[in-house]
Amino acid sequence: MRSLTEHDIRDSFVNCSKGEAKRVAVPRDLDERPWGDLDFLGWRDPGAPDRSYLVTERGGGRLVGLTLRLTSGNRGFLHRSMCSLCLTTHPGGGVSLMTARKAGAAGREGNSVGLYMCTDMACSLYVRGRKVPQSTLRMEESLTLEEQIARTTDNLSAFIDRVHS
Repeated sequence: MRSLTEHDIRDSFVNCSKGEAKRVAVPRDLDERPWGDLDFLGWRDPGAPDRSYLVTERGGGRLVGLTLRLTSGNRGFLHRSMCSLCLTTHPGGGVSLMTARKAGAAGREGNSVGLYMCTDMACSLYVRGRKVPQSTLRMEESLTLEEQIARTTDNLSAFIDRVHS
């Protein structure tokens, strides 16, 4: 993924208003991110722990950003141990159900879609072995690294398509 600026990020959001996008807490360490190892930029809002954000490139380099919320059930029984994007397993609390308001009229009517994701939003780094889940190892796979990356980006693309549908 190419490096992003704060302006790029704010302009990319498809499931929130322009005013909401202006208030997003953009990471301050954009210059330090390992852009070559990222399939998407994902981060949690340090001031609002139930909010997360994701920005990725789609066809033709077009940026798509999503605002996400960790469901309140993550404090109780709604959790899994495997991320639906990268298939990394985590001990309790390492995977959370994140919901995205749908884009357009459906989102304004309150419709949303959800996905179980790595709570720290580091899927790209787990797939590439640049980060290891706490107290567990990533499953050994027969797929090549390129195939694992393609599967992760395909899973993300399918989720984004659901936000747009």
